[in-house]
Amino acid sequence: MNRWLIGAGLALLVAGLTWPWLSRIPLGRLPGDFHFHRGGFDLYLPLASSVLVSAVLTLLLWWLRR
Repeated sequence: MNRWLIGAGLALLVAGLTWPWLSRIPLGRLPGDFHFHRGGFDLYLPLASSVLVSAVLTLLLWWLRR
């Protein structure tokens, strides 16, 4: 558990330091992300972004467990 917490903390530190470059990634604006606006109601469904993040994390965790 301790190693996991240290790894998560380091990942957050790296993400924070690289935020200016990470914000340029078009997550949330991919072709499969849907945004519906009707009157005063907004519905946002980031389907393509969710699938992409899930695939990347799955490959990363698979690679780390090998």
